[in-house]
Amino acid sequence: MDKIAYLGPNGSFSHQAAKAFMPSALPLPQNNFYSVMRSLLSGEAQWAVVPIQNSLNGGVAQNIDLLQSSDCIAVRKLVLKIEHRLATLKGADKSAINRIYSHSQALEQCAKFIIENYPAAKLIAVSSTSGGAAMVKLATDAAIASADCGVEGLQFSNENIADEKENFTTFLLIKKGDIPDLKNNKEVYFSFTCNHKPGELVNLLQILSRGGVNMTKIESRPIKDKLGEFRFFIEIEGDYSNENIKNTLALLKSSAKEYKLLGVY
Repeated sequence: MDKIAYLGPNGSFSHQAAKAFMPSALPLPQNNFYSVMRSLLSGEAQWAVVPIQNSLNGGVAQNIDLLQSSDCIAVRKLVLKIEHRLATLKGADKSAINRIYSHSQALEQCAKFIIENYPAAKLIAVSSTSGGAAMVKLATDAAIASADCGVEGLQFSNENIADEKENFTTFLLIKKGDIPDLKNNKEVYFSFTCNHKPGELVNLLQILSRGGVNMTKIESRPIKDKLGEFRFFIEIEGDYSNENIKNTLALLKSSAKEYKLLGVY
C-alpha cells in the first residue's frame, strides 16, 4: 500500500490535507518539511503533501524551494480553510494562562487575540499546531490548534480566534518523477528565470498574454547563489493537454533562461 508523507504529528493541518487527498494511503508523519521531501525522494513514501501558499502569509518559501530543487511534480491541489481555536486542559481557568504553544504562523495569525487577552503570556513556537496542542500539560498552558487536531483531554474555544477569519492554505500532492499522462486538468504550475536586462520579464509574460492564458498566481524567489537574481513561480489556468497551452509554454520555455514544470492539477 502506498505511503503518504506530511508534516506531523497526526491531526496537523497537513495530516488533514493528506487524508483528503488519499484517505486509503498509509500515513507517514514527519518532523519537518525537509524530512517530508526526503522520504519521498528516497522512496520511503510514494506521495507527499506540503502547504505551498497561505492566503494571509503568502507563499511558503521553504516548500517552494524544495519543490524547485527536486525531481518531483505536483499532481493535485487542495484549498483548506484554517480555523484556529484556543486549546486548554478540560476545566482549566483560561484567565490563568501564561504559556501558549503553536506553530509560528498560527501565533502570528492570532496576534491581536493574544495581545488583547494574554499580553503577558510566553509564546512558544513549535513545528506544528497539533504538536503544540500535545504540549499542553498544565492548567496554565494553552495552545492554538485545530479543533480536529485529535489531541485528547483538551477543550477548545467555540470561536475561531484568528485575527482574519477567512484564512485558507493551499496544499499540493506531490509525486516523484515525470508528469503522469493526465487530461482535463485545470491549472499548470511552473517556474522560470530570465536574462537580466530591461523588459525581459515583460517579454516573457506577454507570451502568456498573446496565448490568451490567464495567470492565477505569480511570485518571485531569490536565486540563492546569484545575488540580485530571481526565479519566478507562476500558476496558470488551463489543461496541460490543450495544444494552445502546450505551444504557449513551449514558446516560453524556449525564450526563458531557465524553465521548469512544477505541477499539473
